[in-house]
Amino acid sequence: MLYFIPAWYKDREWCENEQSWRVKRMHTEFDDTVKQIQLFHRSKFCEYRIMLLGFAPNFRHFLHRQGVYRAPYWSCFDAIQEVRRKKAGILSFHDLNWPAGIEFFYSPFVVIAMLGTEKYAQIDFGEDGNPIWIELYQDGRICRRNLYDDRGFVSGTVLYQEGEPLYQDYLMENGMWKLRHYFEDGHVEINGRCPQYLLEYKGSTWTKPFSKTSYKCIEHVIYEVLDAYLALTDSRDIFCVAMHGLHMKLLGEALKSRKMILSFFRDRYQAGEGAKLLDLIQNADCVVADSREHAGQIRRQTGIAKERLKAIPPYDTRADEGISLQLGVQKILIPVDGLKPELFGRLIRILGRYIPKKKDAEVHLFTRDARYDRKQRLLEQVRMELKKEGLPAAWAAEPEGEMMAENDLETGEKVPVYFFPEQCVDELSVSKCMREQWLLLELREVPEQFLQINAISFGIPQIVQKRTDFVEHNGNGMVIGSLDELPEALDYYLDELKHWNRARIFSYKISRKYTAERLLKMWGEVMDCVG
Repeated sequence: MLYFIPAWYKDREWCENEQSWRVKRMHTEFDDTVKQIQLFHRSKFCEYRIMLLGFAPNFRHFLHRQGVYRAPYWSCFDAIQEVRRKKAGILSFHDLNWPAGIEFFYSPFVVIAMLGTEKYAQIDFGEDGNPIWIELYQDGRICRRNLYDDRGFVSGTVLYQEGEPLYQDYLMENGMWKLRHYFEDGHVEINGRCPQYLLEYKGSTWTKPFSKTSYKCIEHVIYEVLDAYLALTDSRDIFCVAMHGLHMKLLGEALKSRKMILSFFRDRYQAGEGAKLLDLIQNADCVVADSREHAGQIRRQTGIAKERLKAIPPYDTRADEGISLQLGVQKILIPVDGLKPELFGRLIRILGRYIPKKKDAEVHLFTRDARYDRKQRLLEQVRMELKKEGLPAAWAAEPEGEMMAENDLETGEKVPVYFFPEQCVDELSVSKCMREQWLLLELREVPEQFLQINAISFGIPQIVQKRTDFVEHNGNGMVIGSLDELPEALDYYLDELKHWNRARIFSYKISRKYTAERLLKMWGEVMDCVG
């Protein structure tokens, strides 16, 4: 059995990062573990199970979003709370026990419950329309927040005192509290009326009493329950651990004598941080990094043997025609998050002089920053750089909400627009954006792997300043030494369709290295190394 231990936490808390549908998603849910599970789930490569350590009452919805709804899992908090339900259930807030005289008011975002003239409760929903929490109010201040499990019951409740959270109860399916976690000092109390947790393994279930009635912190409870479950597993089982600072100390103790794979994902855990956990890395049977470069950093910092270190990208390629040829415009996508200000400024000034000479070329500035004003701020930066070069600021798309200048209305002149923002957070919106691009211009010190893999999948040529596994010079793209070489490189792909087509064909050749079948073969080699 292969166990995946993910790091799907809310910052550094032992809970999921589920949010109300009305709140703009500020992060992507995709990581290396999601891709690993998708690969094993769809291919049925070997028997696997997810080992979930955090409190996740909406876990079924998360699995559904990732396309692995029926993935098998063991949940530590399900064991703590003695939850036996497995399937998502329907729960309507109308079926709850409301006081007489309650009235519901439906806004476009939430449902407000009013008792007379006082706000009694506010109901928030998840992306699938299920209630995820209900906040109760007293004298205009929040006094309680009930957290709802997608299987149809109240899973937790947070008590407030003078508007500040005091403690959180983790509840059984019948509503009885099992574990009480105090926020001030972090200590945990176990309910003496039900001082046991539930163990399930291979179809058998039984309960085991907690060793204490009071714990210093929630980590000690998680460790005890996890350790009891691990005692049931086979000594030949393998544990693939997503590197994350929250659980590494706990898992370093719990998995000390077990077969272990450590999975590094650059967006979550840097190689430099891995040096702090040198003993854990040295004790692992195998370490998997998301790129060769990242693997090289890990090896230099830890001295791990080369044969125990593998580089497996977390994304696979899928040949797709894209639609850039159908649009009649040559879109150049430039990721700007992390670009140094001086590099960004020089790039915009160079493009400001270059792009107007091309009949159908546009610059699309790509950002994953989800802040509501990110587009406007980005366009303001572009306009400022264009003015420095003595070029029309109106060449940048109008910031949202900004009206056309009066002199433009009077003259009736239509000012061309060459610079557009592209704000994408999740992988679906990124892929949709990439389908329309003619060229990827990636000038950051650490290029984004998902963009480069997508460029290969869609046959989009890439111009980069740093060599990566996904760009071959004069093959599917071009490596330039400085920005002075940029206009010539752009001419090469914008002026001659044969050059663009040649890079497109070469991209499809490279894509064969990173298909799902190829990634599974790499994982098979890792399993052989560990087993």
